[in-house]
Amino acid sequence: MIFRRALLHELIINAAAVFTILLAISLTTLVIRLLGQAASGSLASEAVLAFLGFSALNYLPVLLSLTVFIAVLLTLTRSYQDSEMVVWFCAGQSLKTFIGPVLNFTLPVVLIVGITSLFVSPWAIQKRNEFKQQVESRDDVSTISPGVFKESRHSDRVFFVESFAGNLDTVNNIFVQSTEGGKQGVLFAQKGYQTTTPEGDHFLVLQNGRRYDGTLGSANYRIVEFERYAIRIEPYQAKRDTPSSKALSVSDLLKQPKPEHLAELEWRISLPLTTLLLALLAIPLSSVNPRAGRSMNLMLALLAYLVYSNSLSIAQAWVAQGKLHPALGLWVVHGLLIVFLLVLFYRRMSLSPSILNLLRRTK
Repeated sequence: MIFRRALLHELIINAAAVFTILLAISLTTLVIRLLGQAASGSLASEAVLAFLGFSALNYLPVLLSLTVFIAVLLTLTRSYQDSEMVVWFCAGQSLKTFIGPVLNFTLPVVLIVGITSLFVSPWAIQKRNEFKQQVESRDDVSTISPGVFKESRHSDRVFFVESFAGNLDTVNNIFVQSTEGGKQGVLFAQKGYQTTTPEGDHFLVLQNGRRYDGTLGSANYRIVEFERYAIRIEPYQAKRDTPSSKALSVSDLLKQPKPEHLAELEWRISLPLTTLLLALLAIPLSSVNPRAGRSMNLMLALLAYLVYSNSLSIAQAWVAQGKLHPALGLWVVHGLLIVFLLVLFYRRMSLSPSILNLLRRTK
């Protein structure tokens, strides 16, 4: 009882710390990327938070799987490094007795990963795509950011505003360049705002400005000063893309059993199995010689994770391309890992007596 309680307590603490760090790194990377898109005008600033939430839900299964692997590895490696294993081994515990507490810690996370990968992640991707289409369907003026030149989606106008005037509806120092019928027009205005007519037409209303009209390559230009000038904003409907397999629900994937759909379904099912196998793999990988340091087994664990993860991605791509039968698919990779796991457990179990003697001498 004391053995299980102590191990579970340390596993939970390490998992919480690891998950916090991984989530912070992922969110920081996403925020930097999304803020860069918002600064360039390709993404509306008010959409950053929504995209961040949807992306975090999509990455959650992988983050939880990696969290379990690292938490188990760090916990047991520290026990070897601090010679706590000699206490458990002398008390009659073996390496197999660690499987029970590790499973008690891992199985709830496996359930969360399964629910997230099968239902939550596809829903998040679908909602993100819908929100992206909704944002892209907005008019050109709504996507303007201060200090950034913005080309209209019809490629006939370029907008630039210096700043907002106290609110998001009015802007200061506006520049608009347009090309119509071979003639180029340039407008400067001190202020501007957007309005909508009762018929539903959108207009950009400019105040106190000047317009230059002329033919490209000619010195004959007309200059017009105005107090109020309205520019009609043409509506834009974003192209509706075919939903990817990542955004389809499980029922939709089963209704259309194409290779790419079967590959995506196998990937979602394999994520909770991956979490379980990685947790068990961390038990024999955590075995370390106190005199040799802990870097060697950590490098081996990192190599095993990279090979396993990349093999799963390659197998999924081969299934989607029809190069590998779906009946084999990702299960070949899982099967090879199970064989490697059993061999590693056998070797660690056979080496346990010598490790115990070494730990006793170090005391």
